[in-house]
Amino acid sequence: MTTVAVMAEPPESGAVLTDLVERDRLTPDEASELYAAMLADVCEAIDGSGAELLVNYRADEQVPSEDGASEREVRSALDGVVDTDEVRFEVQVGSTESARAGNTITHLLEREGVRTAAVVRPTAALLGRQHIDTAAMKLRSNGVVLGPSTAGRISYAGFAEPIDFEDAFQTPTVETLVQRATDAGLAVDFLPTIPVVERDADLPTVVSLLRARNRADRLVPTRTTAALDEFGFEVVDRDGTTTVVRP
Repeated sequence: MTTVAVMAEPPESGAVLTDLVERDRLTPDEASELYAAMLADVCEAIDGSGAELLVNYRADEQVPSEDGASEREVRSALDGVVDTDEVRFEVQVGSTESARAGNTITHLLEREGVRTAAVVRPTAALLGRQHIDTAAMKLRSNGVVLGPSTAGRISYAGFAEPIDFEDAFQTPTVETLVQRATDAGLAVDFLPTIPVVERDADLPTVVSLLRARNRADRLVPTRTTAALDEFGFEVVDRDGTTTVVRP
């Protein structure tokens, strides 16, 4: 069984999806709503797969939270989605994304002795349980399995052995992780490309894909789809550039 850690931020208004807020795509409250929806959909997919879900939340001193608020807010976002009394919640350790992800993976593999471990972005709402299970199978014969995303980012990173994680999540993350894995003599395999929602440029891809899948009666992350529908985004062409507009 793979232990999959979701690297979660507390969904506070004004503290998540800041690029979308700064570009006036979403209000701070809407950004919080969308982030919480994606976090819930991702955790539900992992919990429904053959993996063990670990919710790895940011330390209070690293986010604008009072003592204990970070865990409470993350738990609240998952209430009724997963059994929060049964799912593991642990605080992230490290000052950078690379350090936090690396510490989590190394601890799970070396201290807890799990066979395989992975980290997942909560903004990868289209990451489904089938991706999680496929990655687990690939990790049986590969040291590292990555879920590429757009702009050199990743949605999923799974490991059977630790690598050198110092600055390993620097852009382009997918290239950097592959380099570190091959430097360590590990075989690498990939999941399909899975878009994330973190920047303004991500919206046209995700909005149009979710609308298309919904119309075709294919599986979609229900909370994320509902939130984006509520905001009324429409994908349009503006002088040769694909973008989104709101009514």
